[in-house]
Amino acid sequence: MEQKKTFQEIINRDQLTLVDFFATWCGPCQMMQPILQELSSRISDRASIIKVDVDRAPEAANAFRIQGVPTLILFRRGEILWRQSGVLNANQLEDVINKFSVETVKN
Repeated sequence: MEQKKTFQEIINRDQLTLVDFFATWCGPCQMMQPILQELSSRISDRASIIKVDVDRAPEAANAFRIQGVPTLILFRRGEILWRQSGVLNANQLEDVINKFSVETVKN
């Protein structure tokens, strides 16, 4: 059985990680759920997606100064590459992932 990784271990990986900071009571956050599921099936080879409930993990929300939900942050090796609050569609998010996937190949 694989040991559960900590948030820090996940965002410190070489692979891109898109973090969705959300709240269960947030309408726009609920709209993001099917969008992220669709995106996940498209980008599974290039990035992973994790969700962080700001009410259950206030320390993570505070550490990244999350002031509104949903807030999406793209990490690689613990570094924030991109950040945006609000609802985005799967195509917009895939464009962001592709942009940083291409940069990985160049480096």
